[in-house]
Parts: sequence; C-alpha cells; structure tokens
Amino acid sequence: MNRPVHFSACVAATLSRWVLTPAIVAIFALSARAAEPEFKPLFDGKTLDGWTVTDCQATVEDGGALLLKEGNGMVRTNAKYADFVLEWECQNVKSEAYDSGVFVRFDLPYPKGRNWPAKYQVNLKQGEEGNMKDLKAASTGLFKAGEWNHFRLTVSGSKAELAINGKEAWKADGIKEKEGYIGLQAETPGGGQYRFRNLKIAAK
Repeated sequence: MNRPVHFSACVAATLSRWVLTPAIVAIFALSARAAEPEFKPLFDGKTLDGWTVTDCQATVEDGGALLLKEGNGMVRTNAKYADFVLEWECQNVKSEAYDSGVFVRFDLPYPKGRNWPAKYQVNLKQGEEGNMKDLKAASTGLFKAGEWNHFRLTVSGSKAELAINGKEAWKADGIKEKEGYIGLQAETPGGGQYRFRNLKIAAK
C-alpha cells in the first residue's frame, strides 16, 4: 500500500539537493570577482607619482583629492593605455562657469597653440558634463553640480561607453587611436578648479 508523502517533506527533499556547499559558494564568489575588472589605482591619494604636470599647478589635498589649482594645462599619466575601464570621482569647485575634462587615448605633442589634445575628451564643462563630441554622443541630467560624481568609462577597440553615478550615459563608436595617455585638463582661468579622487583603471 502506497503511503501519501507529506508536501513539506517533498519540498525539503527538493531543497536538500540545492544546498550550497562551501565549494559551490566559493565558485560563485570566484565567478563574481572574475566578472568585475581588476582595478589598479592611477592616483594614490598622496602624491602625483605616475603623472606628468604641464602648464598648470596641481596639488594633493588632505583627504586624498587631486586639485587642479591653477593654469591652462594637463595632468597626464606617464603610461599609455589601449583598452581599459577607467573610473574616477570628480567635483567642481566653482558654483558656475566651471570647466575641465578627462582625455583618453591621446599622444604627444599637443596640436600647435594648444596645451591639451584635440580629442577624445569626456567634457566636464558646465552644461556639457559627460559629453564626448568627437563621438557624437552626449548625456544630460546625470551630473550633480557641487557634489562628488562617479564616472565609469569603458574603451574597447573603437568603441566607448560612459556611466555617470551608476546610470548609463551613452555608447558610441569611432575612436581611431589604438592607445594613448590619460589626462586631466586644467582650464582654471576660463572655468575654475576641479577635484578628482579614486582614479583607478583596469587594463584589458
């Protein structure tokens, strides 16, 4: 005679087959870490080691922020990068008419009569925050003036995509240079100062 099986017993038996053993938990953890790029700091929060400063003045503030203090120039990496994921946080110092930018995949020398590259710039000018006009892509409404804003820029081959404060800003294609420096634009006479912190990169 077949006896009825209690429903809760069936559920328990089913769940027992899906118990997460330590080994399975470890596999899931490794998979999650593998999915996230392996970042390395570009700025140590204490010095400007690894950077070259030209035609401007940059200082490191207490608390680990890089301040573009004076001048029209660039603070660029000493190393070149090809494909990468770049993250940073930045904050405008002035309440209006502020201006700066983050350039990627550029080389030297700069165009004649300029203190920074001709392209590819993630603009930080008031009203154009996050735009990269060279790729005909723009974002609006994601930058919060006066606050720390988080940027995540992914460059792979000729393609690039940007997220601001955790939200997708744009995806675009058209980068021609295969590698280059990364630089922070100082344009303080025309737009005032900017702070940067938590700059890190995951090279692909």
